[in-house]
Amino acid sequence: MKFVDSHCHINFPDLAQDIDGLLQRMQQYDVSHALCVAVNLPELQSVLDLAARYDNIYASVGVHPDYEDTPEPSVEQLVQLAQTPKVVAIGETGLDYFRLTGDLEWQRERFRTHIRAAREVNLPLIIHTRASSEDTIRIMREEGADQVGGVMHCFTESWEVAQQAMDLGFYISLSGIVTFKKAEELKDVARKMPLDRLLIETDSPYLAPMPHRGKQNQPAWVRHVAEHIAELKDLSLQSVADATTDNFFKLFHRAK
Repeated sequence: MKFVDSHCHINFPDLAQDIDGLLQRMQQYDVSHALCVAVNLPELQSVLDLAARYDNIYASVGVHPDYEDTPEPSVEQLVQLAQTPKVVAIGETGLDYFRLTGDLEWQRERFRTHIRAAREVNLPLIIHTRASSEDTIRIMREEGADQVGGVMHCFTESWEVAQQAMDLGFYISLSGIVTFKKAEELKDVARKMPLDRLLIETDSPYLAPMPHRGKQNQPAWVRHVAEHIAELKDLSLQSVADATTDNFFKLFHRAK
């Protein structure tokens, strides 16, 4: 049995300083691989370095929608960076109307840039959406995101939004939030999700699952996410592990 953490930020300082211990705990919890996801260009090299150093770590390239005062990527720049070995996705990208307010057209343009780059290099997208699902889905449709597919990461939206994303060829990734007692709507999404469209993640160092809620998260604990999903769906842990691992390597086709 093995699990894959499809989204983490182990290049962030608090996790990077204990990277060897982090990888050992992954092994103890049967977590075979992890995808370290980029959030901006100035810190991108730390993501690429981890992927280059460790066989079981992959990388993405992108600029998170929450990062307002940061160098803006161009399609050409993202395409060039995507040629780096071990880069398997474009993102994290998307829209977030929760943390930032005002005229957010720059967010929408940045999102379009990432989709265009992904189409050019034929890599899947890692999409963040918060309080912005209508515009997120609309731009995905307008820019042809269905041509490359991807994942709606750390999904917290409704079943209707999940269906719209899956109709565009996207996977749905559930994080530790699904283990929280009050996350009833998300638990319902988990119950309804077809196994062949499901991924699991930690979003480390954030959102530690039960029974570690409130602590600094780590990729090893993605197993707890899988355990809770198996319980919600009345399935064996093995079946959830097999499906989510197979889905990861199917979606991120550069990963080996």
